[in-house]
Amino acid sequence: MTENVQSILTIEQRKKITMTGVESVDAFSDGAISLTVGGKKVLITGAGLKILAFSKGNGNFSATGEVSSVKYGGGKGGLKRLLK
Repeated sequence: MTENVQSILTIEQRKKITMTGVESVDAFSDGAISLTVGGKKVLITGAGLKILAFSKGNGNFSATGEVSSVKYGGGKGGLKRLLK
């Protein structure tokens, strides 16, 4: 799925992250979660990360833990830092 997918990313006090438009959860550990959104990779890093929910049907995703960064994959595979 590479069409334009609207996605909303919300981070609450660096402790909870929610995102819409998620196509898949590609990998996860307590230090990183890799997602696919609109055909591009999103990498969430932090500590104590735990996936609370993911619905492939509607694309809703949520996780808790200490979020330290979110990197969004560019068109040529490069990652751009959104949050420090």
